Amino acid sequence: MNVKLGLQHLEKKAESEHIIYEDPDPEVGFVLLPDMKWDGQKIDALHLIAICHKRGLKSLRDLNKEHIPLLKNIREKCLEAVKTKYAVGREQLRMYFHYQASYYQLHVHVTHLRNHAPGIQTEKAHLLSDIIENIELMPDYYQRKSLTFSLRESDGLLDRFRKAGKVE
Repeated sequence: MNVKLGLQHLEKKAESEHIIYEDPDPEVGFVLLPDMKWDGQKIDALHLIAICHKRGLKSLRDLNKEHIPLLKNIREKCLEAVKTKYAVGREQLRMYFHYQASYYQLHVHVTHLRNHAPGIQTEKAHLLSDIIENIELMPDYYQRKSLTFSLRESDGLLDRFRKAGKVE
């Protein structure tokens, strides 16, 4: 996803024809856009991004019980929008967050189950439904839980971990 384009959509600076769906509510709203990796044609390769309007939420680490309405709103309205626009049902979709995220404005990936997009492996992708359930069980789950994640050799964050003596 072109992060700059996505954030421009939030600020209404980019062409609105890219927007698939928008809920303008400042607390639970979001904008749903095609990811740049998707050609917009092959439904099996469907890849959309829901970017939250609420500022200050950077990653799943920021989520707690007050965000349950936001998360459920994203889940339900994205499922409706994808069903309406692409005739793809909930049983054919995967909705997830990356940790570590590629940019720090809270966003959810919405992909077709047949799309084996980079970053869907267990240590990178965290399913939206699991996140909702975890927070409902423990309101501060993502502030307390250790999360494993992988990094590429060329990732600047990996260099920082090495310099801090946290990785060999």
